[in-house]
Amino acid sequence: MLQLRPNCECCDKDLPPNAEAFICTFECTFCPNCAAGVLAGICPNCGGNFSERPVRPAHLLAKYPASTERVLKVGGCAAP
Repeated sequence: MLQLRPNCECCDKDLPPNAEAFICTFECTFCPNCAAGVLAGICPNCGGNFSERPVRPAHLLAKYPASTERVLKVGGCAAP
């Protein structure tokens, strides 16, 4: 099950479960601006591409809540 991480790993922008966000196959999570901008569609951690993060239906968030653990890339992100 996806963790639905709560923030962009580059800029630390809040990304609630219903927000537009992008993930790689390891669930590194980025806001649209960072994913398309500085990262040019390439994950700085694994070198993979991004897919749009799915939205978990609101009625399932109580039973399967999103993660509250914030992940932040030390030093921010640089172009790959």
